[in-house]
Amino acid sequence: MTDELVQKEKIRGIITMNEEYETKYFCNSAEEWRAVGVEQIRLDTVDLTGVPSLEHIHKGVDFTLRHRQQGSSVYIHCKAGRSRSATIVAAYLIRLHCWSPEEACEMLASVRPHVLIRSAQLEVLQEYYNQVCASESS
Repeated sequence: MTDELVQKEKIRGIITMNEEYETKYFCNSAEEWRAVGVEQIRLDTVDLTGVPSLEHIHKGVDFTLRHRQQGSSVYIHCKAGRSRSATIVAAYLIRLHCWSPEEACEMLASVRPHVLIRSAQLEVLQEYYNQVCASESS
């Protein structure tokens, strides 16, 4: 999918939410992405039960916003695209629109119905919302 992502989708950034062992044999390495002009960051998050840390959420959203300002796209992925990566995308929507975590998750589910944001992820999204939007809504 590398050519399709780079040529057709204009991907210039990749956020990998998987732990390294999950992607070792199935995904491009940071060096392989760099060779095709794509910057990759890894925000290790445990599968199934893991919740991205607040630090990882800030890092992922800032990375995505920087690429957006440059006019390029970011591909955010995990194993199934249901929870770990969806949490980062929901945080991005929160930052962009100051939507509540529920509003951001509803928007995600409307375009990707298999997204599964659990209560622990909603809690960290609420913390993120409080940090980035609380002053704007006051």
